[in-house]
Amino acid sequence: MGKEGFYRCVECSRKAAELHRDYSNGILKITICGSCQKPVDKYIEYDPVIILIDAILCKAQAFRHILFNTSLNIHWKLCVFCLLCEAYLRWSALHGSEQSSDPADIIRYTKEWEFYGKFGLAALELMAFCSGVLSFLWLWVSCLQGGSIELNLLLRGLLLSCYGKVLLVPAVIWEHDYSPFCLGLIKLFVLTSNSQAIRVILNCSRRLSLVAVCFGLLSETLTAQACSKLPWSIQDIQDMWTS
Repeated sequence: MGKEGFYRCVECSRKAAELHRDYSNGILKITICGSCQKPVDKYIEYDPVIILIDAILCKAQAFRHILFNTSLNIHWKLCVFCLLCEAYLRWSALHGSEQSSDPADIIRYTKEWEFYGKFGLAALELMAFCSGVLSFLWLWVSCLQGGSIELNLLLRGLLLSCYGKVLLVPAVIWEHDYSPFCLGLIKLFVLTSNSQAIRVILNCSRRLSLVAVCFGLLSETLTAQACSKLPWSIQDIQDMWTS
């Protein structure tokens, strides 16, 4: 759980000193929010599967529970895992029919320079997206409105809300040929989750969170286009080192 005094009501986002009160004989009583008169965090009694379903549905209450009332710190591991899946999809798209259907060949894929290149490119694009979103929000909230934002919490929220990229896992396991339409839906779902995470953390309007996500997406797109126009490639680097 989060530190005392930093809990949030999942309904109205007001701060709370505790989520429940522990009485004798193991009796627990959920704390009632003094603002909305509802349980501060109803999800402490829910099964994790229900919490996950509500998060997939982009419910603000589930996002507040995960971001404020838990100590879930798997965002970096989740980030690396999703980047590996995305890098594999990009690498396999380059080789198409050349790839083998033998699952053991995944070990061989990690030895490919192009695979590492695609991983680096995906990481660079994610970095550009997060930097664009955080820069926009910092300028808007801190400079224009005179407020303050927690950049670490926002970064954690952005990375955790990229969980939709886990949908790329079936492509890694079964080597399914995903259509651009399906990949576009996954991208749209991830961006929607990013927007909801920003809205929950800053308690701001939906319009501001959408503009921030669009700004990050623009930064990511420009970075990808800039990298594609560079006068070198992974194969060029490999040839340089082997010569």
